[in-house]
Amino acid sequence: MSTAADRFATEGFGVENLPYGSFSVAGGERRLGVRLGDRVLDVAALAAALEADGPSLDATARAAASGPDLDLLLAAGHTAWRPLRAWLQQVVSTDGLDTAVEQASTLLSEVRLHMPFTPADYVDYYASEHHASNIGRMFRPDQAPLLPNWKNLPVGYHGRAGTVIGSGTDIRRPKGLRPEKSGSPSFGPSRRLDIEAEIGFVVGGSAEAGEVSVSRAAAEHLFGVVVFNDWSARDIQAYEYVPLGPYLGKSFASSISLWVVPFEALAAARVAPPVREHALADYLDDSVDGPWGLDITLEVEIDGETVSRPPFRTMYWTAPQMVAHMTVNGASLRPGDFFGSGTVSGPEADQRGSFMELSWGGQEPLVLADGREQSFLEDGQTVVLRATAPGPDGSVIAFGDCAGTILPATEG
Repeated sequence: MSTAADRFATEGFGVENLPYGSFSVAGGERRLGVRLGDRVLDVAALAAALEADGPSLDATARAAASGPDLDLLLAAGHTAWRPLRAWLQQVVSTDGLDTAVEQASTLLSEVRLHMPFTPADYVDYYASEHHASNIGRMFRPDQAPLLPNWKNLPVGYHGRAGTVIGSGTDIRRPKGLRPEKSGSPSFGPSRRLDIEAEIGFVVGGSAEAGEVSVSRAAAEHLFGVVVFNDWSARDIQAYEYVPLGPYLGKSFASSISLWVVPFEALAAARVAPPVREHALADYLDDSVDGPWGLDITLEVEIDGETVSRPPFRTMYWTAPQMVAHMTVNGASLRPGDFFGSGTVSGPEADQRGSFMELSWGGQEPLVLADGREQSFLEDGQTVVLRATAPGPDGSVIAFGDCAGTILPATEG
């Protein structure tokens, strides 16, 4: 006798993880899948196969898992996704069910992955003190790096949900107004195209009246986690962002990894966030229900070379606090709402999550292994972001790739 986990699990994608995705085989219909090692389990097919002779699955959870992606499960809420995850872990860990799992699965190399959910609303935060300080020094050299509000609330802005895209989608160099030394802007392709290495959070359930507490955010609404690259045109951003903040410099593309790691899978990665230097407003106080920092390590690779390893554990604000902040004014939550952490940067030079920081605004270009200097992204270059976190009992939680290749701007 053997279990599916024994036969198929690989490091990062074992029973401790079981991330969700949307997949198809040979041009067929999209299905909700779960990754175990190098296999993709068809959740609905597995539930049907075990209906008569296997662990029982709650009817609500089963119905929520029957869609082509996560949308039905996110709408059903935590009372559906928690029993589904428990059932999946039981199935892949039970002796004798490995054959049923194998028959309901397909090799990863034989499937096509799709966007795992439909983004409803999108907010991007600015939660790394190291990143915010670095950008402040470059953008506002005559002012304090952090503005007065930064340690009192999670700074963020609404972005464009329609341009949240899946890993592997090419990135067309954006065009816009760029600042010039003459004072009059020029129009054309961005000269300072950049990445933002982030972690993204997928929200489930509904909260029509808003005011979701830190504890409710963690227990009821944070469904899953992805690697996130919020591509940025720094020159367009620099010209437009005063007084209302980012717009065209950010809205052209935001890439996510195609496997959604369950928030529950990161229980062993929970760590205390940095010491807060200002007293928190009551709605942001996580001293009772925390800690909700996460020990996730990102990796930034350009054209096959790793140039940075940003540590998410250094983030000043946590995901539950971000949900509490975005809803404290009565704003609702909808299934599929999505938010990014903001660029993840650590205190060291090789922990910076953007080329703006790695090259210090182009003044100190990064020297690659072959001797080339790198400041901002060039056409044809490929960026891949990855992430890992500690799992229970010494295991590893892997997130999969978040990749994109830069294409030239359109003519005209």
